[in-house]
Amino acid sequence: MLFPALSSQRTCCTQLASSLRSRSGQAGRSCRDGKRASQESRSAIQQLLDLRQTQISQDDVFEIIDAEIEKWQENPRLATVALRSLNRLPHIAGHVLKSMLARRLEANVFHCDAAISACSNGGPWQLALSLLSSMPDMSIVQDETSYNAAMSACSKGRQWQMALSLLSSMPEMRVIRSTVSYNAAISAFSKGGQWQLALSLLSTMPDVGVVRDEISCNAAISACSQGGQWQLALRLLSAMPDMRVIPNRISCNAAISACSKGGQWQLALSLLSHMPDMEIVQDEISYNAAMSACEKAGQWQLALSLLSSMPKMQVIPDEVSHNAAISACGKGLQWQFALGLLSSMPDMRLIQNEISYNAAINSCGKGGQWQLALGLLSSMPDMRLIPTEISYSSAITACEKGWQWELALSLLSNMLDMTVICDVTSYSAAISACEKGGQWQLSLSLLSSMPDRRVIPNRISYNAAISACEKGGQWQQSLSCLEAMPEVRLKPDAISLSAAISACEKGVQWEMALRLLRVSMLEMRLVPDRISFSAAISACEKGGQWQQALSHFSCMLGMRICPNIINFNAPISACQKGGQWQMALELFACSYTMDITPSEITLNAVISACEKGGEWELALVLLSSMPTLQLMQDTISYSSAISNCARRGQWQLAFALLRHMPKMRLTPNESSFSAAIHSCAANGLWQLAVGLLRSMPKQQVSMDTISYNAAISAVKQVGPWQIASTLLGEMLDTRFSPSSITSEAAIIAYSRQYQWRQCLHFLRVSWVKPTAPSYQAVIGASLASGLPEMAATLIPELGLLALGIVEAC
Repeated sequence: MLFPALSSQRTCCTQLASSLRSRSGQAGRSCRDGKRASQESRSAIQQLLDLRQTQISQDDVFEIIDAEIEKWQENPRLATVALRSLNRLPHIAGHVLKSMLARRLEANVFHCDAAISACSNGGPWQLALSLLSSMPDMSIVQDETSYNAAMSACSKGRQWQMALSLLSSMPEMRVIRSTVSYNAAISAFSKGGQWQLALSLLSTMPDVGVVRDEISCNAAISACSQGGQWQLALRLLSAMPDMRVIPNRISCNAAISACSKGGQWQLALSLLSHMPDMEIVQDEISYNAAMSACEKAGQWQLALSLLSSMPKMQVIPDEVSHNAAISACGKGLQWQFALGLLSSMPDMRLIQNEISYNAAINSCGKGGQWQLALGLLSSMPDMRLIPTEISYSSAITACEKGWQWELALSLLSNMLDMTVICDVTSYSAAISACEKGGQWQLSLSLLSSMPDRRVIPNRISYNAAISACEKGGQWQQSLSCLEAMPEVRLKPDAISLSAAISACEKGVQWEMALRLLRVSMLEMRLVPDRISFSAAISACEKGGQWQQALSHFSCMLGMRICPNIINFNAPISACQKGGQWQMALELFACSYTMDITPSEITLNAVISACEKGGEWELALVLLSSMPTLQLMQDTISYSSAISNCARRGQWQLAFALLRHMPKMRLTPNESSFSAAIHSCAANGLWQLAVGLLRSMPKQQVSMDTISYNAAISAVKQVGPWQIASTLLGEMLDTRFSPSSITSEAAIIAYSRQYQWRQCLHFLRVSWVKPTAPSYQAVIGASLASGLPEMAATLIPELGLLALGIVEAC
């Protein structure tokens, strides 16, 4: 009865196949028949393998294996061989299995296992699970190989939950879990970033009588590497001999990779060097992992040394090796070496890929070579390489570091035109470029446009925008960006707060700066750092709050934050503005006790503080001590000393300091000359004062209102009124705005020579409101000229001025 049934089924299947072949008509049949005739000498397996490059259908597979079905029925192992040959073509293997069932060919567990195994070699995990679940419907008992292959497919597809579910269900299905089963599950955990589960599963294997092998340990080490647990990876590597498992090359490579990801470049190199002692041959993966560790740590010299030593160890460098070395050179700002490595790749028969170019572009960007970075980007299409978002982001970053904000925006626009995905890195780099270029409006515009492009801003984006507003003096906008961060589920960090505090400092909003430092950072559980304290203290300095500046400087020291010279300069400058020369001097001395070398800015502030405090001798001592302290005496320090001498009537010393500046290769500025002219004026040396004024253009120093006022003031007491008139005329010709000092000095100069008309003219048409000395000078000139009536008309005005009814400037 059985054989007639089989014969009947075979007849039925033959009729079905004939019906399927007749669907495409006579022309299709003749074409297919001709194709079959040309393939008669070729095996069905080879024909199935040829389908990998084409779009296949069930009919295509059915047609190829139709002639083989009878052979497979007689010998099912032939079908198993065919399915195993398709170990990297899961879809074709699935079609073959379905075709076998359609022809009523009895499938067995070996057939199903072969098809599922094809999925485990990079195929779809869903197909593997579908084939596994369909086995009971085919009256086929699932075995260990079935489950292991399905778990391996889930591992490749990063479906660790499904792998765990399969492993857990094996006892219920009366399938014994073997070492291979556990290894597949541990590998799935590794790829899914579940290092805790991987270690837990590894530790339970002896408890269930399953032997751990090198694959088990290697997968667990890889899981630790993926999870950034370099300590556990090394501990597991060292524990392998205790498990009676000998570490192999994969074990060491995984451990080196773990050290690389954990920033432990020294340990990575140590492992690499000890591999020969363990009788393990290093390969390119070993060296690449070690070079990656050096790259992350900026150890470009070591990375290049490893690359050059590979051929000596009979290890051939590959593209990954060169890419890692190029990236290392970028981190070390060695863009020349990076370009050299890139250009040498074709000579070594290595293909320059997108990663190579991206690393080189990044290297040029970090080295400030934005032109070269753009050149590399534009040359990628010539190399048949398509620039990616990483390529563009690296180029935009290069433009940002080169202060080329227009080019950065142009590249961002090109990305949109070329349908390259603009990611958060691209936008953040463009915002930073606008920040460097002082384009705070564009920075805010880019930030607000990101959601429209389906790009979610991150903390870096907001920090760049806050910094842009800070540099643009827009403290309100900085605070608005800071307040908006929690609304988009972003927690501000110390950089965010420091930038906002700095914005308040530039806007002279010292109260708000201190509130951000003391309240906001505490609420956000952020610890103030050196930068945030420095910005807050500078805000106090600009706001004239020297006590607050000292208080927060003391608080900074109390938090054991090691200050730098910038942190010292702000409170010293605050004390200088507040007239606290003793405190400024004490802070200056404190910097030395903390092994912090003061800068020229530091000493200039101390000299200025002493000058304002009347300690001119001390100021001069400090100035003369600058070379001993290995500090360059600059224009600011000399100007401060000259001003100090002028205040104390030391005109000879002020004049000598001014003349000494060119010998020190210092160019006097407006402040230097004005202070010296004031010194001459205070001592009645009007000729010397006017001479200094006239010498300013010769030294390429512009005469300004202050210097003119000082010279006119020198003339007003003992000089001729014509000189004062000439100087005043020059001021008007050069479009300087005379001040009350100018007007008063000119009127007094005229009044001494009884030039009452000129005095009255300047009093009535003055560019500023007259002062009491101006009125007194005009009244005196009128009386001396025999014009008591004129004096009588001016006296009431002087009285109103004294009462404050007529405002004085």
